[in-house]
Amino acid sequence: MKKILVLGAGGQIGTELVPHLQKNYGYDNVIAADLRPEIVAKLGQNSRAVVMNALEMEAYAKFVKSEGIDTIYNLVALLSATGEKNPQLAWNINMGALLNSLNIAQEYKCSIFTPSSIGAFGENTPHYKTPQDTVMRPNTIYGVCKVTGEMLSDYYHSRFGVDSRSVRFPGIISNGALPGGGTTDYAVEVFYEVAKRGKYTCEVPQDTYMDMLYMPDALEAMTQLMEADPSKLVHRNSFNVTSMSFTPEQLFTEIKKRVPSFTWDYEIDPVKAQISASWPDCLDDTCAREEWGWNPKWGMDAVIDDMLAACRKKVENGEY
Repeated sequence: MKKILVLGAGGQIGTELVPHLQKNYGYDNVIAADLRPEIVAKLGQNSRAVVMNALEMEAYAKFVKSEGIDTIYNLVALLSATGEKNPQLAWNINMGALLNSLNIAQEYKCSIFTPSSIGAFGENTPHYKTPQDTVMRPNTIYGVCKVTGEMLSDYYHSRFGVDSRSVRFPGIISNGALPGGGTTDYAVEVFYEVAKRGKYTCEVPQDTYMDMLYMPDALEAMTQLMEADPSKLVHRNSFNVTSMSFTPEQLFTEIKKRVPSFTWDYEIDPVKAQISASWPDCLDDTCAREEWGWNPKWGMDAVIDDMLAACRKKVENGEY
């Protein structure tokens, strides 16, 4: 049975990945780690949880050794829009946590998953049906970190035999933790605002296509890839995955069909506009489908219905 450590467990992905892993591998075999004591206290209500700074190599390595960890999910990162406010901090955190994780994985023979992103692509990347292998020249520090992380993870696999694996996540829609500073956050925020105020102001241009993925599919992508037969993996870091692609205007129009009183407008954030324009309109995820059986279950209509119901409930319960 695996012994799993989830770093950055208090973020959007981690808060839902931990219970997903517990269901698959058992409560005692999953440990949630986060830098913030108040978040760890909350995580500890439903999981084994520890305060950990992934940049503190000695303490991190000691914990992995003492707990017999054999699988690491490294989710530590400053996201795209947040990273542009402090590029040096984003580099230090994103790359520092990854490098420490890779070195620890090498030392203690751990498998390691570190998510990449559509942010790894750039303006010169083909935007329609973006290939698995293509030019990657991002214009954000977040994207630079992701490209570097993919290459570094592949290097540790080829040079040191580290079992490193990754997917390039598009925007992730979820009703767990609130979004944390990403360019695609509008596709989550809008559902809470519909439930609370019936109105939303979007910072991303109305005609910008971006890929999206619902959290249940994102969780399955991570665990499915980590369980995949390594002999069938032509690629490792990192696989394109997607489920749907739409513009803000298309999403809001579909929501209005279900909530006729819903209204929206736009106050464009120049940083988010520039970032979103450089990202793919839609990804080609053929390699993930062929190499490890990727097959998302959630489409746009089902996601909208589920998010509206979940966010209404959270607002009614005073959770937002």
